[in-house]
Amino acid sequence: MTSERDLYLQMQGRDVSIHVTRLAFENPTTPENLKQMAPGLVEAAGLLAPITTLKAVCYSCTAATVVIGDDVVREAVQSKLPGVPVVTPTAAAIEAFKALRARRLAVLTPYTIATSRPMAEFFCNNGLEIVNFDCLGIEDDRDMARISHDTILNAAIAADRADADALFVSCTALPALTVIKDIERRIGKPVVTSNQASSWLLTRLGDLSDHRPTGFGKLYDFDLTREKA
Repeated sequence: MTSERDLYLQMQGRDVSIHVTRLAFENPTTPENLKQMAPGLVEAAGLLAPITTLKAVCYSCTAATVVIGDDVVREAVQSKLPGVPVVTPTAAAIEAFKALRARRLAVLTPYTIATSRPMAEFFCNNGLEIVNFDCLGIEDDRDMARISHDTILNAAIAADRADADALFVSCTALPALTVIKDIERRIGKPVVTSNQASSWLLTRLGDLSDHRPTGFGKLYDFDLTREKA
């Protein structure tokens, strides 16, 4: 509902071909339902059949990646597309935090507490410190896609803390991309979102390191780095 639009918005002006396929999913957005997407990953990856070799593939679901596991997602996709780098919103966020040299995070998700908890554990297990974690308690991803600009802005400002290096706004269904610049202006620090980080990493893996679109946050000022923050 949101991922494709956000990806095209960030790729404007570039000679890029985007191929899309889908996985079946049933609401509510619970860890149990999210895990049920895992068996379909191999078949979905096999439906991507471009004329030339893909530069990267993104599995565009943040919460599902956390409960399924980045390694499982990567292996499933590469079983059909060997050698192609696999991007997940969570892996992209980790790379974004490295580039931004951010260790202490404030986090906002639209999910319930039960769905948000694995994400908090994921970040902590990757050496990050969470100084605040807010969730909006929404169960249906269709409702997440309908959240207004003002609601996201106000919730993001409320989630931020003075000692946070950056704010992470989770969920590829959440229409947060066009709110990033307003949030950054209000809190005075970088904002990383699922769709923004995924697109940023896709461009860096796809030989588009010069791609620095305006209006989508400070992250695009940075190149991919493997150095730890």
